[in-house]
Amino acid sequence: QVQLVESGGGLVQAGGSLRLSCAASGRTFSKYAMGWFRQAPGKEREFVGQIGWNGGSTYYADSVKGRFTISRDNAKNTVYLQMNSLKPEDTAKYYCAASPRLLPRRSYEYDYWGQGTQVTVSS
Repeated sequence: QVQLVESGGGLVQAGGSLRLSCAASGRTFSKYAMGWFRQAPGKEREFVGQIGWNGGSTYYADSVKGRFTISRDNAKNTVYLQMNSLKPEDTAKYYCAASPRLLPRRSYEYDYWGQGTQVTVSS
């Protein structure tokens, strides 16, 4: 089992920045690829990006590419989502997830999920 807890969400004005954190406990964190997803009210859960087990590879959705950056610190069992140039359409609940698979980009490829943290971007 892997337990994931997100933090760092909040209210920010458009153009601002936030950094989300996801702390993991349980089985060896460094064996898992980590992903970020988001879900806005009335919409399906959306893939944001993912990072490989050693941090050597990342992949982002087109909607956030160039604005969001995922990193991880395996010594701290933590993955981060740095969000810059935020837009009102980035408003959603953000979830981190862990997957034992290579380059997972779909929610069904992730085995463990956090409870989410709310990000609200005002215009």
